[in-house]
Amino acid sequence: MEVTFQPSHAVLCHTQSRSASTSSLLPPFTYKGLSIGCSPCRWPILANLSKFACRSVLCIQRKHGGISWCNIDAKEDFGRPNYDIRLHTQHRLSRYAVGRSGLTEAGTAGADYPLPEVNTVSKFRGMGFYAITSFNAIYLFLLMLVAHPFVLLLDRYRRKAHMFIAKVWATVTVTPFAKIKFEGLENLPPPDAPAVYVSNHQSFLDIYVLLTIGRPFKFISKTSIFLYPIVGWAMFLMGVIPLKRMDSKSQLECLKRCIDLIKKGASVFFFPEGTRSKDGKLGSFKKGAFSIAAKTKVPVVPITLIGTGKIMPPGREAILNTGSVKVVIHKPIQGNDAEVLCSESRNIIADALNRQG
Repeated sequence: MEVTFQPSHAVLCHTQSRSASTSSLLPPFTYKGLSIGCSPCRWPILANLSKFACRSVLCIQRKHGGISWCNIDAKEDFGRPNYDIRLHTQHRLSRYAVGRSGLTEAGTAGADYPLPEVNTVSKFRGMGFYAITSFNAIYLFLLMLVAHPFVLLLDRYRRKAHMFIAKVWATVTVTPFAKIKFEGLENLPPPDAPAVYVSNHQSFLDIYVLLTIGRPFKFISKTSIFLYPIVGWAMFLMGVIPLKRMDSKSQLECLKRCIDLIKKGASVFFFPEGTRSKDGKLGSFKKGAFSIAAKTKVPVVPITLIGTGKIMPPGREAILNTGSVKVVIHKPIQGNDAEVLCSESRNIIADALNRQG
């Protein structure tokens, strides 16, 4: 954690498990031999409490029901011999990790920050989700494998038969757990018309939801994913484009392959943010997808995904919360300037996210 001593920053007290390793919860400072953020007998690290230490402590309860403010003078109250015991009694916190709160910069006292609670139901739903997707992947992959020679012979670049199988797989997997609502399906280009599709990226669930649209576009994926049994092999048969993120040569080859596929009538799909958003906010867009669209003179189809990040939060792929997903397909945009296409696409998706609150 990053700790800075500035008047506008609050001390963040977050409940930690007793089994947490001590190396990951080192207290950032001490005062008069007392460690701020843990029991006085634990981890005495630094010497002095900065005179800029805040006068408020931001406390998150164990069940993450929200955030409450404790009106505490950090320098005075934490310096008292038995204050750790009193704070434990008053706020029912078994152990504290102290760090800088990014919320205090823009928030006000009493503001709530929604932290989803992981319950047993969500864990069992996650287990059921992966059980269904694994079972379906096995026999649908075998079907894809049988059809592959005919696909290469008759539809080498679009591979619509494989995409149909993938659509069935995604639909059967997602439907029992979440309702998907589509808006703007009339804005989709014809299946045989090449285009560059772009979308925001919130969750691992995004891929499943996008496959249910049923358009034969080519995703771009990390090369390591192709090594996964069944799923990685199916991606290879579908013609998914491999990419080594930190390899400039691989990136160049990926762009060339995308251009070649578009010229031969296939469509490609990009997540212009490059990775999943950790907080649900839309990140900056990279221009690669829009450079391809401008160069090949094909339309860009912006798509907004809403709700996937709440159902399967990034970094917590083992759980599946209840909820619904909305897919908004916007009108295609076209142009010769990659910068303009990038900015316009991001604004369209951002506006749709903002309207949903």
